[in-house]
Amino acid sequence: MSRNSDPIEAPVITIDGPSGTGKGTIAERLAALLGWHVLDTGALYRCVGLAAVQRAVPLDDDAALGALALGLGIRFADTRVLLDDRDVSGDIRTAAAGEHASRVAASPAVRRALWRLQRDAVRPPGLIADGRDMGTVVFPEALLKLYLDASPWVRAERRYNQLKEKGMDANLRDLARDLEERDRRDRERAVSPSVPAADAVVIDTSNLGIDAVLARVVAQVRQVLPAAVPDSV
Repeated sequence: MSRNSDPIEAPVITIDGPSGTGKGTIAERLAALLGWHVLDTGALYRCVGLAAVQRAVPLDDDAALGALALGLGIRFADTRVLLDDRDVSGDIRTAAAGEHASRVAASPAVRRALWRLQRDAVRPPGLIADGRDMGTVVFPEALLKLYLDASPWVRAERRYNQLKEKGMDANLRDLARDLEERDRRDRERAVSPSVPAADAVVIDTSNLGIDAVLARVVAQVRQVLPAAVPDSV
């Protein structure tokens, strides 16, 4: 899926890794610190999965999923995610939505449909792209590539706490099992497998709080683009 002949107009930092590693929170906080834009690609795949389920499109029908993805109107409005102008911010954050997203993410047609949308998200002064193949496929020319990881059990505990805080039912053992299955599927898919880029900086967040992870990330940004980091940080 190499289409990267078109130049990007601003610097990009990619943050890849499995769910529950803190990459979404780090992406948002880093973007706020630098004054850059942020792209949550997981939300894009969750929207496709949600739409597929709602419209009875089989999650293993590559052509139908690709056509569906091409026709969807997905927008980010502050903290909300809009799917065809409907707020689905809560709908796409359930455990089931994550499972559906992982399944549609294995579709080559879906990945082709969303590739351009992701590339077009680049705007000055810069973009923080959060996903699973940002540094390997979508932005191989990124200024800095990060890959956050953590043990499956730690990630399941984090997800469990997130769901409980939102008042959603959750079972820790089921979450751990589902995460391991999703990890396997994401790593082994034929198109854009979820693996660190060869030149990515890998950070294990299993025993680190968000502030500690952010500090390590900021240190990496300082090395490649020191002018982007405010003096007060």
